[in-house]
Amino acid sequence: MNSSPKSHRVHIGFFGRRNVGKSSVVNAFTNQNLAVVSNVLGTTTDPVYKAMELLPMGPVMIIDTPGIDDKGELGDLRVEKTKQVLRKIDVAVLVVDSTQGLTDFDNELISLFKERNIPYVVAYNKDDLSETTHNKDLKKNEISVSALNKTGINSLREMVAGLTANKVIDKKIIGDLLNSGDIVLLVIPIDSSAPKGRLILPQQQVIRDVLDSDGTVVVCKENEIKETINNLNKKPRVVVTDSQAFEKANNGTPQDIYLTSFSILMARFKGFLETAVIGAKEISRLKDGDKVLIAEGCTHHRQCEDIGSVKIPRWLSEYTNKNLDITLVSGTEYPEDLSNYSLVIHCGGCMLNEREMQYRMNHTVEQGVPFTNYGTAIAYMQGILKRSIEFIPEVKGILD
Repeated sequence: MNSSPKSHRVHIGFFGRRNVGKSSVVNAFTNQNLAVVSNVLGTTTDPVYKAMELLPMGPVMIIDTPGIDDKGELGDLRVEKTKQVLRKIDVAVLVVDSTQGLTDFDNELISLFKERNIPYVVAYNKDDLSETTHNKDLKKNEISVSALNKTGINSLREMVAGLTANKVIDKKIIGDLLNSGDIVLLVIPIDSSAPKGRLILPQQQVIRDVLDSDGTVVVCKENEIKETINNLNKKPRVVVTDSQAFEKANNGTPQDIYLTSFSILMARFKGFLETAVIGAKEISRLKDGDKVLIAEGCTHHRQCEDIGSVKIPRWLSEYTNKNLDITLVSGTEYPEDLSNYSLVIHCGGCMLNEREMQYRMNHTVEQGVPFTNYGTAIAYMQGILKRSIEFIPEVKGILD
């Protein structure tokens, strides 16, 4: 459980005004001194993340956010960071000072939770100081707690666990598309961009998913595909390649064997593959001067042949023969205003949870901007997108 990737964990965000005891509730909730506690307003200056196993919920990501009523120029930045957290959380806990009750700031947060379909609990803290009891008129999703005395904390955990129950779903990246005993051949280039001594997260996840589904994993480099297939007594059900090696994988994989990529499987896993396939077709419509946003969910040291900053821009230029204005963003930042862009090409999103990827997709599409990802875009530009999604029934035939 403790080794579960960040993107697979249920994200629980704690919100509220300054000095309502929010961080104290977080510490009581987790049984750890996760957040710094002080009577000074605005002690929490940036969101604090903690991956942990929390019974009865299992692997979770706890997020303690700055006060939503923070003031000043820095306060505005902290509030913006708090609102960014809303993009990725599965469940929200709104901590309210029980001696004061709900304020306009709290109601604003509740409106945001409802607007974004985020299930939430209202925890009235400092109940030990309150002269009035909330127990008589508490709603179904409200509870009185005391972080100081630890009263109501177990009940709060149970309430949150109830809201996360439908979030802990055993989703498959590829396993549900396989039969027991199927062979999956993974094509993993070992070049200057490959991390030393390890595999990247999507490769690890696909390997584990195949094994969990009683399949067999065979791994080779991009120049060994034909030889590897010929050496097998049974042909692979599917070849899964790093998108950067799509061309070689396509040439080396017989037509009677399915072919796809890690990035395409991640788009399926995160729930935006259909949108990505439709968005990839917009590459052919790009014109001189069009702005293209290339977005990555993580930050990493870039090599000379980095896929986001070098290879995809080069392939776009070669495919379209247009002079495009390309912008690259990475990490937690994602532009609010995308209206000037003609296309967004996102990474597979392995380091982002499904809710944040859904937010980025919806936020883009709602502004009328096509949205695709690395794998689908590369397959489209190499003329093999139809083949690369033939293995996946949800989108099979979408290009017909």
